Amino acid sequence: MSTIVDHKLRRVVVTGFGAITPIGSGRKDVWEAALAGRSGAGEIEQFYPIELTTKIACEVKDFDPGDFMDRRSVRRLDRFSQFSVAATELALDDAGLTIEGDGANVGAIIGCGVGGLKTFTDQTAIALDRGADRLSPLFIPTMVVNMAAAHASIAHGLRGPLVCTATACASSNHAIGDATDQIRLGRADVMVAGGVESGVTPIGMGAFAAMRALSTRNDDPTVASRPFDVDRDGFVFGEGGAVLILESYEHAVNRGATPYCEIVGYGSTGDAHHITENDPTGFSPANAMLMALREAGRSPDEVDYINAHATATPVGDPNEVTAIKRAFGEDVAKGVAVSSTKSMHGHCLGAAGGVETGLTALAIANGAIPPTINLDSIDPKCTGVDHVANRPRESNVKLALSNAFGFGGHNAVVALAALEDAA
Repeated sequence: MSTIVDHKLRRVVVTGFGAITPIGSGRKDVWEAALAGRSGAGEIEQFYPIELTTKIACEVKDFDPGDFMDRRSVRRLDRFSQFSVAATELALDDAGLTIEGDGANVGAIIGCGVGGLKTFTDQTAIALDRGADRLSPLFIPTMVVNMAAAHASIAHGLRGPLVCTATACASSNHAIGDATDQIRLGRADVMVAGGVESGVTPIGMGAFAAMRALSTRNDDPTVASRPFDVDRDGFVFGEGGAVLILESYEHAVNRGATPYCEIVGYGSTGDAHHITENDPTGFSPANAMLMALREAGRSPDEVDYINAHATATPVGDPNEVTAIKRAFGEDVAKGVAVSSTKSMHGHCLGAAGGVETGLTALAIANGAIPPTINLDSIDPKCTGVDHVANRPRESNVKLALSNAFGFGGHNAVVALAALEDAA
């Protein structure tokens, strides 16, 4: 069972990162691709998008679920759950962590925005064509969004707290923040936390295309995702899975692990504004950033880097810059390094924060900031922060934020710090 903590919050460190992404799989490959500014965008391969205005996406390539599970499981798990099982295995391996005993001190909070969209589409087609009595008995347990966390738990014997967050594009950061609290409060010693998504399907792509949210730069996919750039025209749809291994500091030290960094703060707010657009005043996203910093006992002028949510939409990017300037003050904001790694791996929806918070942790551990690629001409509406454009930057990152904002006004910010400097 997990350790009982007597009225004292425990420190939480990051000891592993596992990812299945459009720019690579595993910590080493993903980090190297991010520093190299490598785009994962290309023509859609999972289906032929003849009817869609957008024909490009950031897809996971060369993923064989059979490397992580038996053939029966491959058949029974939707792609998003396959990503969850695989990313969890990679993260546990990266952390050098073996689940011992009954696994009751190890839990998982893994977010997902949509769930088994392909399963839902396929089964709906069967119902319409052949009748509802021909539906698979596995339809619901294959499709429902919580199976991201469930299958990670089943596959790896995680019997501690088990939750799925579903707050659209903020799902992963809510998962990481909530998992941190599980450890702080003594409900677990170790948590697997992050998110997964697999929505590159005709329905998924078509729905976002109908909203005019997607880039239509089909002729040159690798330059289509352009956060903060004056010529951006929407996001590039991504997929994948990414989770972090979070541990109490004591647990990590006792087993001889070397943490990448520490989770020192978490902020969660709501816009109360609109179903898809974030508040242009930046009020609530700014409060989420300040909340995370207050919990960390830090001030805005101590932040070295922000991994921005910036998706390359015309409205969202400048609104986030507005929120940063509101939270930090314009003078401080000018000196804060900002980049959006979505320029490389695309917008992975519920998995986005898992990928991005993982890269933020690695930026702290490796002393380098991954860039926003394709940022050739900064939109005047997005000025006022220190953009890390097109090339990585060596930097002694001691304190960083990972921002995530979801449809409906969900804001989730995670604050991470270098371990030697954290309180």
